[in-house]
Amino acid sequence: MKFKLLSIAALGLCVACTSCKKENDGAMKQELTQVKVTTVKSEKIGQIETYTATVESDVKNNISPNAPMRIRQIFVEVGDYVSKGQIVALLDQATENQLAMSIQSQQSAIAGQEANYQALVANVHSYEAQVQQTKREADRMDALYKAGGISKSDNEAVQLQLQTQQRALEAQREQLKAQRAAIAAQQAQLKGLNTQSASVAENNKLRSPISGYVTARNYDAGDMTGGLPVLTIEQTNPVKLLLNVSEVYYHKVKKGTPVEIKLDAYEERGFGGNVTIVYPTVDQVTHTFPVEVTINNSDQVVRPGMFARATITFEYKDHVVIPDEALVKQMGAGDRFVYVYDPSSQTVRYQKVELGRHMGDKYEIKSGVKPNEKVVVAGQSRLNNGKKVQVVK
Repeated sequence: MKFKLLSIAALGLCVACTSCKKENDGAMKQELTQVKVTTVKSEKIGQIETYTATVESDVKNNISPNAPMRIRQIFVEVGDYVSKGQIVALLDQATENQLAMSIQSQQSAIAGQEANYQALVANVHSYEAQVQQTKREADRMDALYKAGGISKSDNEAVQLQLQTQQRALEAQREQLKAQRAAIAAQQAQLKGLNTQSASVAENNKLRSPISGYVTARNYDAGDMTGGLPVLTIEQTNPVKLLLNVSEVYYHKVKKGTPVEIKLDAYEERGFGGNVTIVYPTVDQVTHTFPVEVTINNSDQVVRPGMFARATITFEYKDHVVIPDEALVKQMGAGDRFVYVYDPSSQTVRYQKVELGRHMGDKYEIKSGVKPNEKVVVAGQSRLNNGKKVQVVK
């Protein structure tokens, strides 16, 4: 009987011990912080830089006369579209009118000289006939003198008369040549005046050298031109951006490199461009080099002066990507951390990370986390470095 009682007591003690152990194990499980984790993977991520710039017209022309002049008329207003070669303004005609008067006077003088020349030609022809008649008479008298029909003095008188007339005829011919040369000189002068007049008339017409929009008008009709251009015309297709890129990317930017562009004026729309010029020098102060990006603007929606953000992808690298909720910000600092879970010890470690791009609900991690590691995505507020945790789904 006594033995039975001892056996029952021992059995009760064992049951009580087993029950206590289960209660202690349950209490320990209840004490572990529950967390959710995810396994991170690496992806090929474009290494990008974003630059801000102001849209500029591809070509900009300031239209002015070559000397200060009074404006006669302006045909366009700001915002008007003009075509290449279109007359946009006329200048004062004072010089043009003076040249027209000079041309008219010169033409009258030439007409008078031409009339005088024709009169001289008629005189020369008449005198030539007279000389021919005198020559025939001189030949006849010379023959008579040789035959003994007239005296020597009579023959010499006729011969002298012929020589005098021939010299007079030669003088008239020289005068005719001089008159012709004078007329030719006046005609050359008239040609020069006509050329000058045409040039002045053309210069008085201000034409647009490009097709584009009028973006500035600085004068009105009747104003005298000064230091400002009469009009500014800008070609808006294509348009361009000028970016200042760090010298570390100099060997990675090439002509034709694609560029993604966002404009504040069109928040929901993206635009594409290409690098068209890579400047060959680097600024010694900023250590940047200019890059010109051209944007096709055939629909004319992009305007010079708009604010733009241009993104260039320089290369692609394999980097770990983690969800936003895995990141923890250190209090009082800008550093970012994650809790990395170690399945073997069921503990977490506080790991600083270097962030890259933010892509929707994920971040690129340049350093701090390796591929296939597990990071905590829920429950971080109750964690500290080295703490043991319980992973739940």
